Amino acid sequence: MTERLDGTVALVTGASSGIGHATAVALAEAGASVAVAARRVDRLESLAEQIGGDVLVLGTDVTDEAQARSMVAQTVDHFGRLDTLVNNAGVMLLGPIVDAPVDEWRRMVELNVLGLLYATHAALPHLLAAAETEPRRVADVVNVSSVAGRFARAGSGVYNATKFGVGAFSESLRQEVTKRHVRVSLVEPGAVATELISHNRPEVMKGLLATWGPVEVLEPEDIADAVVFTVTRPRRATVNEILVRPTEQER
Repeated sequence: MTERLDGTVALVTGASSGIGHATAVALAEAGASVAVAARRVDRLESLAEQIGGDVLVLGTDVTDEAQARSMVAQTVDHFGRLDTLVNNAGVMLLGPIVDAPVDEWRRMVELNVLGLLYATHAALPHLLAAAETEPRRVADVVNVSSVAGRFARAGSGVYNATKFGVGAFSESLRQEVTKRHVRVSLVEPGAVATELISHNRPEVMKGLLATWGPVEVLEPEDIADAVVFTVTRPRRATVNEILVRPTEQER
């Protein structure tokens, strides 16, 4: 059974493109009021027009703790509550560990890990409060990770480290709050047709295109469907982890 999200509020980070964009649309279609956060405000405004209604646009860099906290506070001030946090903002910068540009590592740790931690920490009091009230008496943290959070491979070491870290944090948090009906879920996409790979150096891009060019990859809507499935389960049921890969992806 799929439950509606009417009367609830969802906050989606990294909503300016790809999975975040598709997830915000899907959550709104399921009945949630939506706050969308990212650095590219122009894209968020276009997304808000696409969704229609009362969509809160939040120009935010979640790697800045103060901005992450303000993002959550503005959402609660505007809508009066927060029921669902989707931590989707992230970056994937691949390549060998030997002679790697360390600034790429720093960027991944700051966004994939610290940004997620800042947003979650700020949101938790409000999620715990929402879980005690109608209409659903349950709240959700959905952390968008990756197949890279399950399987390490050469050329992906620090990205793997960030996503394995997200998995560990998610499970620890789940154990802390599950009896208070805040559900913590991990959504792990395989290859998806988004801007994610475009941030890599040219020599890395060449290898990625050789690997993934022949594969029919996922669309952002496929992952948005997984997120909505996760948060629309009845109060008694939690989807703690869901791995979604292209049918043609071997590992």
